[in-house]
Amino acid sequence: MATIVLFQAPGGNASGTMMLVVQIALFIAIFYFLLIRPQRAEQKRHREMVASLKRGDRVSTAGGLVGEIAAINEEVVTLKTGESRVVVERAKIARRMSEGPATASSEK
Repeated sequence: MATIVLFQAPGGNASGTMMLVVQIALFIAIFYFLLIRPQRAEQKRHREMVASLKRGDRVSTAGGLVGEIAAINEEVVTLKTGESRVVVERAKIARRMSEGPATASSEK
């Protein structure tokens, strides 16, 4: 005959619940340190780079255009690329290639 246990001794289920809470906290910590924190650091670095742009810097856009900054304001940047000028959003500047003509001549 099977015995049915209606009541468990105190602490029998608490250790299982505690392990589940620890596992969830560990999962959240790993997720934060591997994904969220590095992404925030990269966003901060990009914001600082975009804020420090100045006329004469050679930059590359997210779309692949490479040019020299001819004019800059709060929202848009005018790039001189070849014989044309292109207006792009300031946030779409992906990276600075050099500090401008003064740096390029000192590298030679």
